[in-house]
This record gives sequence, structure tokens and C-alpha cells, in this order.
Amino acid sequence: MKYCAFLRGVNVKGTNMKMADVCQVFKNAGVTDVSSVLASGNIVFSSDKNAAELKQILEKAMSDHFSYEAFLFIKSLEETEAFWNGRPFEKNDDLHLYAFVGNPGVENILMEEFEKSSKTENEKAEIVKGIFYWQVPKGNTLDSTFGKVLGKKSLKDQMTSRNINTFEKILKKF
Repeated sequence: MKYCAFLRGVNVKGTNMKMADVCQVFKNAGVTDVSSVLASGNIVFSSDKNAAELKQILEKAMSDHFSYEAFLFIKSLEETEAFWNGRPFEKNDDLHLYAFVGNPGVENILMEEFEKSSKTENEKAEIVKGIFYWQVPKGNTLDSTFGKVLGKKSLKDQMTSRNINTFEKILKKF
């Protein structure tokens, strides 16, 4: 079965993680057809194991190899397609659109946080089929009230985000 692993924290200070090294760790952990998509921690691969088993095996392998606490979210091809196909907002060159990959229920936590935050013009969020999407004007991602929430320690093992265009690139690798 084909999967994509979405890694959280590939730019953790001190890890100096190169995607070629990450791919080798995945291969050493027993998965096949391994390739990276962009340098932001997206690994496409094949395995006969289920996602829950892979999460445990690959998180341990990554943690051991890079000496950090790894958090991975493993999604099948069909699940990865849902992120791309479910996007609720029209493409706009002035806006970023992010989709959040995470544990079940994290979309509700994110929506609660979003609703409490102050918003810039054209900043909005929507949940589609259990996936949280966030639209924000370019240049405001890290400065927005909601953007600051995403760095909370309580959320670090719950989710990771990707620009919606990343999903298109990932799907081309499958």
C-alpha cells in the first residue's frame, strides 16, 4: 500500500535533518519505494503494514537516528487525496491555504482556537470531512493570532500543517 508520512519538526534546532537521510532511515525501517517531496518532511513510500504500525516503527526509527522526539502522521493515498480534493477556498495569489494533518479530533481544537483569535481581512477557516483548512493573507502566517497558537507545546504531537500546494506535489509522486 502507498502512504505519505508527514513529519512534524524537521527543522528542529540541532537535528540538521536532510531528506536523503530521512529517506534512508525509512528504508532501514523496512519500507520501500521511498522518496521525499520538498524539504519540509513529506515522505512517500510503500509498505504492507497498516498506518498505526508504521507510525510506531517510523517514529522510533526517526527518534533514534536523529536524537529528537519524532512526530509523524501517516496517511494513505486516498487520505492524502482528500486533503487536496476537499479544499474549501478558491485559489487566490494573495492568500495562503493550509491543510492540517493530525490526530482525530484536532480539527475541532483548531477551530476553537481559530474562533477565539483575532483575524485579518480574508483570514478564515473551515472543516471539511474532518480536515481543518486555514486561509490567511500572504505575509501574515506567522504574525496572525492563530498562527501563534500553532506553536503551542500542547499541539506539537497533535498535528502539522502543509500549504495546500504541497498536497498536489505529493500526489504527483504517488
